[in-house]
Amino acid sequence: MSQVSLSDLLAQRAALEKQIADAQREQRSAAIAQIKSLMSEFGLTLADIGSRTAAAPARKAGGKVAAKYRNAETGETWSGRGLQPNWLKTALASGRPLTDFAV
Repeated sequence: MSQVSLSDLLAQRAALEKQIADAQREQRSAAIAQIKSLMSEFGLTLADIGSRTAAAPARKAGGKVAAKYRNAETGETWSGRGLQPNWLKTALASGRPLTDFAV
C-alpha cells in the first residue's frame, strides 16, 4: 500500500474544489441562459416571475428578541425565551422574585 503525503492530498483537494467551482459556474451560466430564453419565448418579465399570488408570504425566521430580564450586577440579559440562564435560576432559588430582574 503506497503512502500519500498530506501535502499531496491537500493539493488534490484544492484541485477538486477548483473543478467543482468551475462546474458550478458553468451550470449556473447555462441555467441563466435557459431561463432568459424561456422568458423571451413566453414574454415574461422579472415582475411576472417574482409575483407570489398563490404562495404564502415568507416569514422571517429567527432574529433577536429584546431582553426582558437583566442581572444588574453583571449586565447579563435574558429574553424570556428558551431555558433560564444559570444566574437567574440561582437568584430565583435564593428567593428573589422574577420581577426584580424585569427590564
